[in-house]
Amino acid sequence: MYTVIVVDDSSFMRSFLTDMIEKIEGFNVVAKARDAFEARDLIKLHEPDLVTLDVNMPKMDGVAFLKNLMRLHPMPVIVISTDVSRSKDVFDDGAVGFIPKPEPKESHGEFYLRLKDTFLRYEFLLKRYKQRKKPPVQKPEAARRHSRNHPDAVLPSSPAVGGAQKLIAIGSSTGGIETLMKIFSQIGRVKTPIVIAQHIPYGFSNSFAQRLNGVASMRVKQAEDGEQLQPATAYLAPGDKHMIIHKREGKLFVCISSEVKVSMHRPSVDILFRSVNNSVGAKAMGIILTGMGDDGIIGLKELRDNGAVTLGQEKSSCVVYGMPKRALETGAVSRMCTIKEIAEAIREQG
Repeated sequence: MYTVIVVDDSSFMRSFLTDMIEKIEGFNVVAKARDAFEARDLIKLHEPDLVTLDVNMPKMDGVAFLKNLMRLHPMPVIVISTDVSRSKDVFDDGAVGFIPKPEPKESHGEFYLRLKDTFLRYEFLLKRYKQRKKPPVQKPEAARRHSRNHPDAVLPSSPAVGGAQKLIAIGSSTGGIETLMKIFSQIGRVKTPIVIAQHIPYGFSNSFAQRLNGVASMRVKQAEDGEQLQPATAYLAPGDKHMIIHKREGKLFVCISSEVKVSMHRPSVDILFRSVNNSVGAKAMGIILTGMGDDGIIGLKELRDNGAVTLGQEKSSCVVYGMPKRALETGAVSRMCTIKEIAEAIREQG
């Protein structure tokens, strides 16, 4: 039996494709995803033999996701899309097959035959991939416990006092990619350095930094270990790495760390915010954006208690009103703002 994950932003197409695929003997749909980020988590969880992928999706284009997937976790992917013009792109980027979605006059039976023919044509690849797949490695209990670590496990709190350096720190999770794109397209050329912890896996962060750089008037890059923060530059924490800002001889530097997860995440917003409080203190601005959970509320509260300006994204513009809500409830946020107001506050700080 070959396991399949269906990725499509249309709920109708997810259900329709699931029904069609499960009619093909030997194939079973184990999960359905509406975007690349759900797909990423489900692929890690289920380790499927095959992924079907749409091209035009929100949050991340299917071709961009395919490129990342083939670089980080090569596996059989069949693209199912109305955008036939992208077929060459997906083959170039590693897809094994391309199936146009059903045309208006095409019956379900006709589409099923096309689908079945493609699936069976590449069965030899699925068989080869299935044979060499390794069983998923179970994390030891100690590693699972570490995911809830307090920031103290990685970085002691030592709030900075005085100083004139400015720094803007942003933390975000689910929905943060779109929100950050909107913010950076509005802020103009800000001189104050910006540091960002977005919950993102290894391999996806550099391409996202490039996307931000494409819409921003300031430079945006993936942070590198040991580099000095420069004016008019924003630094994105690498996927699956903590970014820690530290001060040396009056200058601010980046430290990239693979220490244990904090608040269930790496990069952790709590670690970034705490490091900013340790190195800059009251002259910093801390901003917490859309996301699930409570990562960031400890570090943001420390920033506010030290005199820094702390902002939270207001509910109506959040994809998930989790992190900002918890920050507000715990007194970590001095003001809730719309995306436009956040962009204006960053301009004023810079």
